[in-house]
Amino acid sequence: MTENKYDTVVVGGGIAGLTAATYLSRAGGKVLLIEKNNVCGGLVNTFCRNGFCYDAGVRALLDAGIIFTMLNDLGIRLDVVKSPVSVGIGNKIINIKDTGSLSDYRNLLVKFYPDDEKDIDELVRIIRKIMKHMDVLYGIENPVFKDLVHEPGFILKKILPWFPRFLFTVGKINRMKTPVEEYLKNFIKNPSLRDIISQHFFKNTPSFFALSYFSLYLDYFYPKGGVGRLAEVIHDKLLSLGGEIRTNTLITEVTPSEKLVKDSNNIIYRYNNLVWAADLKTLYRIIEKGNLPSETVKSIEETKEKMLSCRGGDSVFTLFLEVDAPPEAFAEIAHGHFFYTPSGQGLGETHRKELSDLLARSVDLKKEEILSWLGRFTGLNTYEISIPALKDPAMAPEGKTGVIISLLAEYDLFRKVQEAGWLEEFTNELESRILKVISETVYPFLSDKVISRFSFSPLSIENRVGSSEGGITGWAFTDSMPVINKIQIADRAVLTPIPSVYQAGQWVYSPAGVPMSILTGKLAADRILKR
Repeated sequence: MTENKYDTVVVGGGIAGLTAATYLSRAGGKVLLIEKNNVCGGLVNTFCRNGFCYDAGVRALLDAGIIFTMLNDLGIRLDVVKSPVSVGIGNKIINIKDTGSLSDYRNLLVKFYPDDEKDIDELVRIIRKIMKHMDVLYGIENPVFKDLVHEPGFILKKILPWFPRFLFTVGKINRMKTPVEEYLKNFIKNPSLRDIISQHFFKNTPSFFALSYFSLYLDYFYPKGGVGRLAEVIHDKLLSLGGEIRTNTLITEVTPSEKLVKDSNNIIYRYNNLVWAADLKTLYRIIEKGNLPSETVKSIEETKEKMLSCRGGDSVFTLFLEVDAPPEAFAEIAHGHFFYTPSGQGLGETHRKELSDLLARSVDLKKEEILSWLGRFTGLNTYEISIPALKDPAMAPEGKTGVIISLLAEYDLFRKVQEAGWLEEFTNELESRILKVISETVYPFLSDKVISRFSFSPLSIENRVGSSEGGITGWAFTDSMPVINKIQIADRAVLTPIPSVYQAGQWVYSPAGVPMSILTGKLAADRILKR
Protein backbone atom coordinates (compact mmCIF):
# COMPACT_ATOMS: atom_id res chain seq x y z
CA MET A 1 0.00 0.00 0.00
CA THR A 2 1.56 3.28 -1.15
CA GLU A 3 1.97 6.06 1.43
CA ASN A 4 2.81 9.76 1.04
CA LYS A 5 3.50 12.36 3.77
CA TYR A 6 2.65 16.08 3.56
CA ASP A 7 2.58 19.09 5.82
CA THR A 8 -0.97 19.75 4.59
CA VAL A 9 -3.39 17.77 2.48
CA VAL A 10 -6.25 19.77 0.95
CA VAL A 11 -9.28 17.74 -0.20
CA GLY A 12 -11.43 19.50 -2.80
CA GLY A 13 -10.06 21.43 -5.76
CA GLY A 14 -12.73 24.10 -5.93
CA ILE A 15 -11.90 27.76 -5.47
CA ALA A 16 -11.56 27.41 -1.66
CA GLY A 17 -9.22 24.42 -1.84
CA LEU A 18 -7.09 26.09 -4.50
CA THR A 19 -6.81 29.22 -2.34
CA ALA A 20 -5.84 27.33 0.82
CA ALA A 21 -3.30 25.16 -0.99
CA THR A 22 -1.73 28.13 -2.77
CA TYR A 23 -1.19 30.16 0.40
CA LEU A 24 0.20 27.17 2.28
CA SER A 25 2.58 26.44 -0.59
CA ARG A 26 3.70 30.07 -0.69
CA ALA A 27 4.64 29.73 2.98
CA GLY A 28 6.97 26.85 2.09
CA GLY A 29 4.92 23.87 3.16
CA LYS A 30 4.78 20.54 1.37
CA VAL A 31 1.17 20.65 0.16
CA LEU A 32 -1.01 18.23 -1.78
CA LEU A 33 -4.35 19.21 -3.29
CA ILE A 34 -6.65 16.28 -4.09
CA GLU A 35 -9.55 16.68 -6.54
CA LYS A 36 -11.99 13.92 -7.58
CA ASN A 37 -12.56 15.31 -11.10
CA ASN A 38 -10.06 15.64 -13.92
CA VAL A 39 -9.96 19.44 -13.56
CA CYS A 40 -10.06 21.80 -10.60
CA GLY A 41 -12.49 24.66 -10.11
CA GLY A 42 -15.73 23.05 -8.94
CA LEU A 43 -18.53 25.52 -9.67
CA VAL A 44 -15.98 28.04 -10.96
CA ASN A 45 -15.59 26.22 -14.24
CA THR A 46 -15.64 26.88 -17.98
CA PHE A 47 -15.78 24.18 -20.65
CA CYS A 48 -15.87 24.17 -24.45
CA ARG A 49 -17.80 22.04 -26.92
CA ASN A 50 -17.86 22.35 -30.72
CA GLY A 51 -16.11 25.72 -30.43
CA PHE A 52 -18.72 27.11 -27.99
CA CYS A 53 -17.47 27.88 -24.47
CA TYR A 54 -19.83 27.86 -21.48
CA ASP A 55 -19.63 28.55 -17.77
CA ALA A 56 -20.75 25.44 -15.90
CA GLY A 57 -21.34 27.07 -12.53
CA VAL A 58 -21.38 30.77 -11.70
CA ARG A 59 -21.96 33.06 -14.70
CA ALA A 60 -20.02 36.10 -13.46
CA LEU A 61 -17.97 37.12 -10.44
CA LEU A 62 -18.29 39.67 -7.66
CA ASP A 63 -15.12 41.11 -6.15
CA ALA A 64 -16.52 41.92 -2.65
CA GLY A 65 -13.13 43.35 -1.71
CA ILE A 66 -11.71 39.82 -1.85
CA ILE A 67 -11.01 38.46 -5.35
CA PHE A 68 -8.85 41.27 -6.72
CA THR A 69 -7.14 41.73 -3.35
CA MET A 70 -6.25 38.03 -3.29
CA LEU A 71 -4.98 38.09 -6.89
CA ASN A 72 -2.83 41.14 -6.20
CA ASP A 73 -1.43 39.54 -3.06
CA LEU A 74 -0.45 36.41 -4.99
CA GLY A 75 0.94 38.38 -7.94
CA ILE A 76 -1.59 36.87 -10.35
CA ARG A 77 -2.77 38.65 -13.49
CA LEU A 78 -6.34 38.04 -14.65
CA ASP A 79 -7.79 39.89 -17.63
CA VAL A 80 -11.39 40.85 -16.94
CA VAL A 81 -14.23 42.88 -18.41
CA LYS A 82 -17.40 44.25 -16.88
CA SER A 83 -20.41 41.95 -16.96
CA PRO A 84 -23.38 44.33 -17.29
CA VAL A 85 -26.81 43.08 -16.26
CA SER A 86 -30.28 43.46 -17.77
CA VAL A 87 -33.61 42.83 -16.03
CA GLY A 88 -36.82 42.15 -17.89
CA ILE A 89 -40.48 41.31 -17.42
CA GLY A 90 -42.50 40.34 -20.48
CA ASN A 91 -41.59 42.72 -23.30
CA LYS A 92 -40.06 45.40 -21.05
CA ILE A 93 -36.32 45.23 -20.45
CA ILE A 94 -33.95 47.62 -18.68
CA ASN A 95 -30.17 47.69 -18.80
CA ILE A 96 -28.48 48.33 -15.45
CA LYS A 97 -25.85 51.04 -15.88
CA ASP A 98 -25.35 52.73 -12.50
CA THR A 99 -27.22 53.62 -9.31
CA GLY A 100 -29.58 55.74 -11.40
CA SER A 101 -30.88 52.54 -12.99
CA LEU A 102 -32.72 51.84 -9.77
CA SER A 103 -35.25 54.42 -10.94
CA ASP A 104 -35.61 52.48 -14.18
CA TYR A 105 -36.27 49.35 -12.16
CA ARG A 106 -38.86 51.20 -10.12
CA ASN A 107 -40.60 52.35 -13.30
CA LEU A 108 -40.49 48.82 -14.73
CA LEU A 109 -42.33 47.48 -11.69
CA VAL A 110 -44.85 50.34 -11.73
CA LYS A 111 -45.54 49.61 -15.41
CA PHE A 112 -46.75 46.11 -14.49
CA TYR A 113 -48.20 46.91 -11.07
CA PRO A 114 -49.60 50.49 -11.27
CA ASP A 115 -51.85 50.00 -8.24
CA ASP A 116 -48.83 49.19 -6.06
CA GLU A 117 -46.77 52.30 -6.71
CA LYS A 118 -46.46 53.27 -3.03
CA ASP A 119 -45.31 49.77 -2.10
CA ILE A 120 -42.76 49.84 -4.92
CA ASP A 121 -41.43 53.19 -3.70
CA GLU A 122 -40.94 51.69 -0.25
CA LEU A 123 -39.05 48.79 -1.81
CA VAL A 124 -36.79 51.22 -3.68
CA ARG A 125 -36.16 53.19 -0.48
CA ILE A 126 -35.05 50.02 1.32
CA ILE A 127 -32.85 48.94 -1.60
CA ARG A 128 -31.13 52.35 -1.62
CA LYS A 129 -30.42 52.01 2.09
CA ILE A 130 -29.03 48.50 1.64
CA MET A 131 -26.84 49.69 -1.24
CA LYS A 132 -25.18 52.13 1.15
CA HIS A 133 -24.59 49.30 3.62
CA MET A 134 -23.08 47.18 0.83
CA ASP A 135 -20.70 50.02 -0.02
CA VAL A 136 -19.45 49.77 3.55
CA LEU A 137 -19.38 45.98 3.70
CA TYR A 138 -17.27 45.61 0.55
CA GLY A 139 -15.80 49.10 0.62
CA ILE A 140 -12.15 48.23 1.30
CA GLU A 141 -9.69 45.54 0.30
CA ASN A 142 -10.26 42.68 2.70
CA PRO A 143 -7.54 42.94 5.37
CA VAL A 144 -7.20 39.13 5.57
CA PHE A 145 -5.27 39.33 2.28
CA LYS A 146 -3.11 42.30 3.29
CA ASP A 147 0.35 42.20 4.89
CA LEU A 148 -0.58 44.50 7.77
CA VAL A 149 2.87 44.28 9.37
CA HIS A 150 4.48 45.84 6.31
CA GLU A 151 1.53 48.06 5.43
CA PRO A 152 0.82 50.06 8.60
CA GLY A 153 -0.66 52.85 6.51
CA PHE A 154 -3.50 50.52 5.48
CA ILE A 155 -4.52 50.15 9.11
CA LEU A 156 -4.40 53.88 9.84
CA LYS A 157 -5.93 55.15 6.61
CA LYS A 158 -8.36 52.37 5.76
CA ILE A 159 -9.26 49.99 8.58
CA LEU A 160 -9.59 52.43 11.49
CA PRO A 161 -11.99 54.83 9.71
CA TRP A 162 -13.92 51.92 8.18
CA PHE A 163 -14.30 49.63 11.18
CA PRO A 164 -17.00 51.53 13.14
CA ARG A 165 -19.13 51.77 9.99
CA PHE A 166 -18.53 48.07 9.41
CA LEU A 167 -19.81 47.19 12.90
CA PHE A 168 -22.88 49.35 12.33
CA THR A 169 -23.55 47.60 9.00
CA VAL A 170 -23.13 44.15 10.53
CA GLY A 171 -25.79 45.10 13.07
CA LYS A 172 -28.13 46.00 10.21
CA ILE A 173 -27.38 42.70 8.46
CA ASN A 174 -28.12 40.69 11.58
CA ARG A 175 -31.48 42.44 11.97
CA MET A 176 -32.52 41.58 8.41
CA LYS A 177 -32.26 37.79 8.54
CA THR A 178 -35.97 37.30 7.94
CA PRO A 179 -36.54 35.25 4.74
CA VAL A 180 -37.12 37.68 1.90
CA GLU A 181 -40.51 36.14 1.05
CA GLU A 182 -41.77 36.98 4.55
CA TYR A 183 -40.00 40.32 4.78
CA LEU A 184 -41.66 41.64 1.63
CA LYS A 185 -45.10 40.92 3.11
CA ASN A 186 -44.46 43.73 5.60
CA PHE A 187 -44.93 46.39 2.94
CA ILE A 188 -45.98 44.77 -0.36
CA LYS A 189 -49.57 43.55 -0.48
CA ASN A 190 -49.65 42.20 -4.04
CA PRO A 191 -48.42 38.55 -4.05
CA SER A 192 -47.52 38.70 -7.76
CA LEU A 193 -45.29 41.70 -7.16
CA ARG A 194 -43.63 39.93 -4.25
CA ASP A 195 -42.99 36.94 -6.48
CA ILE A 196 -41.42 38.99 -9.27
CA ILE A 197 -39.03 40.57 -6.77
CA SER A 198 -38.08 37.39 -4.94
CA GLN A 199 -38.67 34.29 -7.06
CA HIS A 200 -35.17 34.12 -8.54
CA PHE A 201 -33.61 34.00 -5.05
CA PHE A 202 -32.96 30.79 -3.19
CA LYS A 203 -35.76 29.79 -0.86
CA ASN A 204 -35.68 31.73 2.44
CA THR A 205 -32.71 33.89 1.43
CA PRO A 206 -32.08 36.40 4.25
CA SER A 207 -33.73 39.66 3.27
CA PHE A 208 -30.59 41.79 3.52
CA PHE A 209 -28.65 39.68 1.02
CA ALA A 210 -31.63 39.25 -1.29
CA LEU A 211 -32.35 42.97 -1.50
CA SER A 212 -28.67 43.79 -1.99
CA TYR A 213 -28.91 42.37 -5.51
CA PHE A 214 -28.97 45.80 -7.15
CA SER A 215 -25.51 46.55 -5.72
CA LEU A 216 -24.28 43.22 -7.02
CA TYR A 217 -25.58 43.91 -10.52
CA LEU A 218 -23.34 46.97 -10.72
CA ASP A 219 -20.18 45.10 -9.70
CA TYR A 220 -20.25 41.87 -11.72
CA PHE A 221 -17.14 41.19 -13.81
CA TYR A 222 -16.14 38.43 -16.20
CA PRO A 223 -12.68 36.97 -16.84
CA LYS A 224 -11.67 36.81 -20.49
CA GLY A 225 -11.84 33.14 -21.40
CA GLY A 226 -14.66 32.45 -18.96
CA VAL A 227 -15.28 32.31 -15.22
CA GLY A 228 -13.11 29.18 -15.04
CA ARG A 229 -10.05 31.30 -15.78
CA LEU A 230 -10.07 32.39 -12.14
CA ALA A 231 -9.57 28.78 -11.00
CA GLU A 232 -7.01 28.19 -13.75
CA VAL A 233 -4.73 31.07 -12.76
CA ILE A 234 -4.77 30.04 -9.09
CA HIS A 235 -4.14 26.42 -10.14
CA ASP A 236 -1.09 27.55 -12.14
CA LYS A 237 0.16 29.69 -9.26
CA LEU A 238 -0.10 26.74 -6.88
CA LEU A 239 2.04 24.59 -9.16
CA SER A 240 4.61 27.37 -9.61
CA LEU A 241 4.96 27.55 -5.81
CA GLY A 242 5.76 23.85 -5.57
CA GLY A 243 2.34 22.57 -4.56
CA GLU A 244 1.19 19.19 -5.84
CA ILE A 245 -2.18 18.42 -7.40
CA ARG A 246 -3.74 15.00 -7.83
CA THR A 247 -6.89 14.93 -9.97
CA ASN A 248 -9.22 11.99 -10.63
CA THR A 249 -8.66 10.98 -7.01
CA LEU A 250 -11.59 10.24 -4.71
CA ILE A 251 -11.01 10.27 -0.95
CA THR A 252 -12.95 7.45 0.73
CA GLU A 253 -11.63 7.53 4.30
CA VAL A 254 -10.38 10.09 6.82
CA THR A 255 -8.70 8.75 9.97
CA PRO A 256 -7.71 11.72 12.14
CA SER A 257 -6.27 9.61 14.97
CA GLU A 258 -3.56 8.48 12.53
CA LYS A 259 -3.58 11.70 10.49
CA LEU A 260 -4.25 10.02 7.18
CA VAL A 261 -6.68 10.00 4.30
CA LYS A 262 -7.16 7.11 1.90
CA ASP A 263 -8.35 7.19 -1.69
CA SER A 264 -10.42 4.72 -3.70
CA ASN A 265 -7.21 2.98 -4.85
CA ASN A 266 -6.14 2.42 -1.22
CA ILE A 267 -3.35 4.96 -1.50
CA ILE A 268 -2.70 6.61 1.87
CA TYR A 269 -1.78 10.28 2.30
CA ARG A 270 -0.49 11.28 5.73
CA TYR A 271 -0.73 14.86 6.90
CA ASN A 272 0.14 17.19 9.74
CA ASN A 273 -2.94 19.26 8.89
CA LEU A 274 -5.94 18.56 6.68
CA VAL A 275 -8.12 21.16 4.95
CA TRP A 276 -11.47 19.72 3.88
CA ALA A 277 -12.73 21.97 1.06
CA ALA A 278 -15.36 19.57 -0.25
CA ASP A 279 -18.89 18.57 0.76
CA LEU A 280 -19.14 18.52 4.56
CA LYS A 281 -21.70 15.73 4.71
CA THR A 282 -19.21 13.53 2.88
CA LEU A 283 -16.49 14.27 5.44
CA TYR A 284 -18.63 13.15 8.33
CA ARG A 285 -19.86 10.06 6.47
CA ILE A 286 -16.35 8.74 5.76
CA ILE A 287 -14.56 9.68 8.97
CA GLU A 288 -13.04 6.81 10.96
CA LYS A 289 -12.75 7.78 14.62
CA GLY A 290 -10.12 5.20 15.53
CA ASN A 291 -8.72 5.77 19.01
CA LEU A 292 -9.66 9.42 19.38
CA PRO A 293 -10.52 10.57 22.94
CA SER A 294 -14.15 9.92 23.90
CA GLU A 295 -14.93 13.63 24.28
CA THR A 296 -13.64 14.30 20.78
CA VAL A 297 -15.70 11.42 19.38
CA LYS A 298 -18.79 12.78 21.11
CA SER A 299 -18.24 16.24 19.62
CA ILE A 300 -17.71 14.75 16.15
CA GLU A 301 -20.90 12.69 16.44
CA GLU A 302 -22.93 15.71 17.52
CA THR A 303 -21.61 17.72 14.58
CA LYS A 304 -22.25 14.83 12.20
CA GLU A 305 -25.86 14.52 13.37
CA LYS A 306 -26.39 18.23 12.85
CA MET A 307 -24.82 18.18 9.38
CA LEU A 308 -26.70 15.14 8.13
CA SER A 309 -30.05 16.46 9.37
CA CYS A 310 -29.78 19.57 7.17
CA ARG A 311 -30.12 19.85 3.41
CA GLY A 312 -28.09 21.41 0.69
CA GLY A 313 -29.50 24.63 -0.72
CA ASP A 314 -31.54 25.09 -3.88
CA SER A 315 -30.09 23.69 -7.06
CA VAL A 316 -30.45 24.72 -10.71
CA PHE A 317 -31.34 23.26 -14.07
CA THR A 318 -29.26 24.69 -16.89
CA LEU A 319 -29.93 24.53 -20.62
CA PHE A 320 -26.98 25.10 -22.96
CA LEU A 321 -27.65 26.12 -26.55
CA GLU A 322 -25.50 26.34 -29.68
CA VAL A 323 -27.19 29.00 -31.79
CA ASP A 324 -26.65 29.88 -35.45
CA ALA A 325 -27.07 33.62 -34.88
CA PRO A 326 -24.45 36.29 -34.12
CA PRO A 327 -24.05 37.75 -30.61
CA GLU A 328 -25.22 41.11 -31.98
CA ALA A 329 -28.72 39.68 -32.42
CA PHE A 330 -28.89 39.08 -28.69
CA ALA A 331 -27.17 42.36 -27.80
CA GLU A 332 -30.01 44.29 -29.45
CA ILE A 333 -32.34 42.86 -26.80
CA ALA A 334 -30.34 42.64 -23.55
CA HIS A 335 -26.90 42.42 -21.99
CA GLY A 336 -25.00 39.16 -21.70
CA HIS A 337 -26.16 38.63 -18.10
CA PHE A 338 -29.92 38.82 -18.05
CA PHE A 339 -32.59 38.09 -15.42
CA TYR A 340 -35.83 37.59 -17.29
CA THR A 341 -39.40 36.81 -16.21
CA PRO A 342 -41.77 36.13 -19.16
CA SER A 343 -44.94 36.79 -17.13
CA GLY A 344 -45.91 39.34 -14.50
CA GLN A 345 -48.20 36.87 -12.80
CA GLY A 346 -45.55 35.40 -10.50
CA LEU A 347 -45.05 31.78 -9.49
CA GLY A 348 -47.29 31.93 -6.43
CA GLU A 349 -47.31 28.45 -4.93
CA THR A 350 -46.40 26.76 -8.22
CA HIS A 351 -42.75 26.18 -7.32
CA ARG A 352 -43.12 25.51 -3.61
CA LYS A 353 -46.45 24.14 -2.39
CA GLU A 354 -47.76 22.55 -5.59
CA LEU A 355 -44.51 20.74 -6.20
CA SER A 356 -44.18 19.79 -2.54
CA ASP A 357 -47.65 18.24 -2.62
CA LEU A 358 -46.77 16.29 -5.76
CA LEU A 359 -43.51 15.00 -4.30
CA ALA A 360 -45.24 13.98 -1.08
CA ARG A 361 -46.89 11.20 -3.09
CA SER A 362 -43.86 9.00 -2.77
CA VAL A 363 -45.53 5.97 -4.32
CA ASP A 364 -47.83 7.51 -6.92
CA LEU A 365 -45.82 10.18 -8.76
CA LYS A 366 -47.95 10.54 -11.88
CA LYS A 367 -46.22 11.60 -15.06
CA GLU A 368 -49.16 13.58 -16.44
CA GLU A 369 -49.45 15.62 -13.21
CA ILE A 370 -45.74 16.41 -13.22
CA LEU A 371 -45.85 17.52 -16.86
CA SER A 372 -48.93 19.66 -16.19
CA TRP A 373 -47.11 21.32 -13.31
CA LEU A 374 -44.03 21.75 -15.51
CA GLY A 375 -46.00 23.80 -18.03
CA ARG A 376 -47.09 26.28 -15.37
CA PHE A 377 -43.66 26.37 -13.76
CA THR A 378 -41.73 27.16 -16.94
CA GLY A 379 -44.23 29.80 -18.03
CA LEU A 380 -44.13 31.75 -14.77
CA ASN A 381 -40.52 31.30 -13.67
CA THR A 382 -37.61 33.73 -13.68
CA TYR A 383 -34.59 32.78 -15.81
CA GLU A 384 -30.94 33.71 -15.57
CA ILE A 385 -29.65 33.98 -19.13
CA SER A 386 -25.94 34.25 -19.82
CA ILE A 387 -24.30 34.83 -23.18
CA PRO A 388 -20.51 34.49 -22.82
CA ALA A 389 -19.75 35.82 -26.31
CA LEU A 390 -21.29 39.19 -25.40
CA LYS A 391 -18.56 39.51 -22.76
CA ASP A 392 -15.73 37.86 -24.68
CA PRO A 393 -16.26 37.32 -28.45
CA ALA A 394 -13.77 34.44 -28.41
CA MET A 395 -16.28 32.32 -26.45
CA ALA A 396 -18.15 31.21 -29.61
CA PRO A 397 -17.40 30.58 -33.30
CA GLU A 398 -17.68 33.66 -35.51
CA GLY A 399 -21.29 34.47 -36.34
CA LYS A 400 -22.63 32.05 -33.75
CA THR A 401 -23.60 32.29 -30.07
CA GLY A 402 -23.61 30.03 -27.05
CA VAL A 403 -26.54 30.67 -24.70
CA ILE A 404 -26.90 29.49 -21.08
CA ILE A 405 -30.40 29.50 -19.54
CA SER A 406 -30.82 28.57 -15.87
CA LEU A 407 -33.67 28.30 -13.41
CA LEU A 408 -33.94 27.21 -9.79
CA ALA A 409 -34.77 23.51 -9.61
CA GLU A 410 -35.77 21.04 -6.91
CA TYR A 411 -33.30 18.19 -6.44
CA ASP A 412 -35.94 15.79 -5.06
CA LEU A 413 -38.02 16.15 -8.23
CA PHE A 414 -35.18 14.96 -10.45
CA ARG A 415 -34.26 12.19 -8.05
CA LYS A 416 -37.82 10.84 -7.92
CA VAL A 417 -38.27 11.08 -11.69
CA GLN A 418 -35.00 9.18 -12.09
CA GLU A 419 -36.23 6.49 -9.68
CA ALA A 420 -39.47 6.29 -11.70
CA GLY A 421 -37.41 5.56 -14.83
CA TRP A 422 -38.22 8.53 -17.08
CA LEU A 423 -35.48 11.07 -16.30
CA GLU A 424 -34.33 11.38 -19.93
CA GLU A 425 -37.90 12.03 -21.11
CA PHE A 426 -38.46 14.56 -18.33
CA THR A 427 -35.19 16.37 -19.02
CA ASN A 428 -35.94 16.57 -22.75
CA GLU A 429 -39.43 17.90 -22.01
CA LEU A 430 -38.04 20.55 -19.64
CA GLU A 431 -35.47 21.63 -22.24
CA SER A 432 -38.20 21.94 -24.88
CA ARG A 433 -40.52 23.95 -22.65
CA ILE A 434 -37.78 26.37 -21.60
CA LEU A 435 -36.81 26.89 -25.23
CA LYS A 436 -40.46 27.42 -26.20
CA VAL A 437 -41.05 30.02 -23.48
CA ILE A 438 -37.89 31.98 -24.26
CA SER A 439 -38.49 31.79 -28.04
CA GLU A 440 -42.09 32.98 -27.75
CA THR A 441 -41.18 35.93 -25.54
CA VAL A 442 -37.78 37.57 -25.43
CA TYR A 443 -35.78 35.98 -28.31
CA PRO A 444 -38.34 35.28 -31.09
CA PHE A 445 -35.65 34.22 -33.57
CA LEU A 446 -34.20 31.57 -31.26
CA SER A 447 -36.26 28.45 -32.02
CA ASP A 448 -35.24 28.25 -35.68
CA LYS A 449 -31.56 28.93 -34.95
CA VAL A 450 -30.68 26.27 -32.37
CA ILE A 451 -28.00 23.94 -33.72
CA SER A 452 -27.71 21.75 -30.65
CA ARG A 453 -28.73 21.68 -27.01
CA PHE A 454 -27.89 19.83 -23.80
CA SER A 455 -28.43 20.39 -20.10
CA PHE A 456 -27.16 19.92 -16.55
CA SER A 457 -29.59 19.01 -13.75
CA PRO A 458 -29.27 19.00 -9.95
CA LEU A 459 -28.22 15.36 -10.31
CA SER A 460 -25.43 16.43 -12.67
CA ILE A 461 -24.18 18.93 -10.09
CA GLU A 462 -24.28 16.34 -7.32
CA ASN A 463 -22.36 13.84 -9.43
CA ARG A 464 -19.72 16.21 -10.81
CA VAL A 465 -19.15 18.66 -7.96
CA GLY A 466 -20.09 16.35 -5.09
CA SER A 467 -22.55 18.80 -3.53
CA SER A 468 -25.21 17.18 -1.35
CA GLU A 469 -28.65 17.59 -2.92
CA GLY A 470 -26.95 19.44 -5.79
CA GLY A 471 -26.73 22.58 -3.64
CA ILE A 472 -24.86 25.40 -5.34
CA THR A 473 -24.47 27.77 -2.38
CA GLY A 474 -24.00 25.26 0.41
CA TRP A 475 -26.79 24.82 2.94
CA ALA A 476 -30.46 25.60 2.54
CA PHE A 477 -31.52 28.64 4.52
CA THR A 478 -33.22 27.08 7.52
CA ASP A 479 -33.95 27.98 11.13
CA SER A 480 -31.15 25.67 12.28
CA MET A 481 -28.04 26.47 10.26
CA PRO A 482 -25.30 23.83 10.80
CA VAL A 483 -22.49 26.34 10.14
CA ILE A 484 -21.57 29.88 11.09
CA ASN A 485 -23.53 32.65 9.35
CA LYS A 486 -22.47 35.79 11.20
CA ILE A 487 -19.87 37.77 9.33
CA GLN A 488 -18.21 39.17 12.46
CA ILE A 489 -17.16 35.63 13.48
CA ALA A 490 -16.47 34.27 10.00
CA ASP A 491 -12.90 33.40 11.06
CA ARG A 492 -14.33 30.62 13.27
CA ALA A 493 -16.13 29.02 10.32
CA VAL A 494 -13.01 27.04 9.39
CA LEU A 495 -12.78 25.22 12.73
CA THR A 496 -13.97 21.63 13.18
CA PRO A 497 -14.17 19.30 16.20
CA ILE A 498 -11.72 16.99 14.42
CA PRO A 499 -8.07 17.34 15.51
CA SER A 500 -5.85 19.07 12.94
CA VAL A 501 -8.71 19.23 10.44
CA TYR A 502 -10.00 22.56 9.08
CA GLN A 503 -12.85 23.24 6.66
CA ALA A 504 -13.22 25.69 3.79
CA GLY A 505 -15.54 26.48 0.91
CA GLN A 506 -19.24 26.95 0.22
CA TRP A 507 -20.32 24.51 2.94
CA VAL A 508 -18.65 26.23 5.91
CA TYR A 509 -20.37 29.62 5.94
CA SER A 510 -23.84 30.78 4.89
CA PRO A 511 -24.71 32.52 2.66
CA ALA A 512 -21.90 31.21 0.52
CA GLY A 513 -20.47 32.37 -2.80
CA VAL A 514 -17.16 32.64 -4.61
CA PRO A 515 -15.72 35.50 -2.47
CA MET A 516 -16.67 33.79 0.80
CA SER A 517 -15.27 30.47 -0.43
CA ILE A 518 -11.97 32.19 -1.21
CA LEU A 519 -12.00 33.91 2.17
CA THR A 520 -12.52 30.67 4.07
CA GLY A 521 -9.71 29.05 2.10
CA LYS A 522 -7.37 31.81 3.19
CA LEU A 523 -8.64 31.70 6.80
CA ALA A 524 -8.01 27.94 6.95
CA ALA A 525 -4.48 28.45 5.64
CA ASP A 526 -3.86 31.20 8.19
CA ARG A 527 -4.99 28.95 11.07
CA ILE A 528 -2.51 26.29 10.00
CA LEU A 529 0.34 28.76 9.54
CA LYS A 530 -0.25 30.27 12.98
CA ARG A 531 0.19 26.80 14.50
